[in-house]
Amino acid sequence: MGLESHSPTHTVWKNDLYRMQLDAPVPIPIISNDVTLDIPSYLGRDYHGDISHIEAANLLNFQPNGAYLVRKSRSANGQFHTLSLKFNDKIHHYKLFYDPKSGLYVREKRYDCVRSLVADGLVTMYLELKAPLFLQRLPTVNYQESPYMTLNKRKLQTLTKERAKITNCHYNSYTNSNNVNHQQINNFGAVEKYEKSHVFKVTTFKGLNWCELCGNFLWGFSAQGVKCDDCGMIAHTRCSEKFPNDCIPDLKYIRGVFGIELTTLLTAHNSSLPFVVTKCVAEVEARGLTTEGIYRLSGFAEEIDAIKMAFDRDGEKADLSQDKYPNINVITGALKLYLRLLPIPLITFLVHPLLIDAMQHKNLELRISSIRHALLSLPKAHYNTLQYMIEHLYRVSLHAAINKMNPHNLATVFAPTLIGPSEVATLMLPDMTTDILLIETLITNCDSIFNCGR
Repeated sequence: MGLESHSPTHTVWKNDLYRMQLDAPVPIPIISNDVTLDIPSYLGRDYHGDISHIEAANLLNFQPNGAYLVRKSRSANGQFHTLSLKFNDKIHHYKLFYDPKSGLYVREKRYDCVRSLVADGLVTMYLELKAPLFLQRLPTVNYQESPYMTLNKRKLQTLTKERAKITNCHYNSYTNSNNVNHQQINNFGAVEKYEKSHVFKVTTFKGLNWCELCGNFLWGFSAQGVKCDDCGMIAHTRCSEKFPNDCIPDLKYIRGVFGIELTTLLTAHNSSLPFVVTKCVAEVEARGLTTEGIYRLSGFAEEIDAIKMAFDRDGEKADLSQDKYPNINVITGALKLYLRLLPIPLITFLVHPLLIDAMQHKNLELRISSIRHALLSLPKAHYNTLQYMIEHLYRVSLHAAINKMNPHNLATVFAPTLIGPSEVATLMLPDMTTDILLIETLITNCDSIFNCGR
């Protein structure tokens, strides 16, 4: 089923490698007749004990390709055994290792028994023998010409239509809030398409699968390829290096919202801002701006945890109303918890040092210019959410005469939340002085910093 360039029907996969796998030799264990052997628990009757490579070759020479046995390695001091295998009419010897946690292995793959290891190895060796040029071409495939590119576009269109209704409802609801900054709605009302890299992990697939880049069969019986944790895209390991940053996370692969990487979450929900942030901010601006100690005081941990579970379970439909949670400090506690649990802090580890360097300028105009330039290195999802939060904190600070939360006080609360802990472990408490001054500068000068942003 090769892909015909002139055919109006795109073929989803090619059978070439699949048919070739069927032609590969099958494992033929050479069983030992020595009933007195002390066989390790992870080996079987194909174990022949302490025999030489010459004796092993004599046992295999007149057997068909695929015949194998396991023997003791005399110079290994028990660290490994030797797998002797006949392939392409030659006898090959491999070091066979065992890990109690992951099983038997020759190279990087792990197997539950020698027969599975040999079966997988025979397929790989056969393909490398019969189709070396074919395999070399796999990672050079043009992604735009892949038959899966069409399916990927269709998937994106379907997800976009499904989520547009939710997104529109959310922004319409937010616009109706009495204390909404309408310029802010204009800034964030249009949903941005974020670039997101795939999160590929080596996977053992059950059944037959084909690479979604080159369209060819994923051969073997263990660790045949990789799968993206966020969108489910599968590929050969070598082909996965060619994928662009076009991951479209599927909600069925994402559990909850707390602790989910920000770009992944926003792409999956087709949103410009995390709804946890917008819903909590809407509640604070509706009924908490004049609450003394807003964001400094903490609510009950049980109620904060209940809000977290509601967001994870119900998503944007989570009820944060005053009837449900009359204490606004519970809402602010949930918001701070969400920001703290981000795997990558809102101000990322890479951008944080750039901002610290910017803070060293004594001239305010140069300092603000340097901060603005450093922030442009943030991923779009982080930049937009940070801007949203800082502008919200600025509006909170306008009521400092009543709520006692001026920019410095708010910065003291939010510096560890927006920046996160240092990646470098230390036994000493970190000095947050510069970080607090940084957040205070962002709040105080948010107009000049963000209006000239992206």
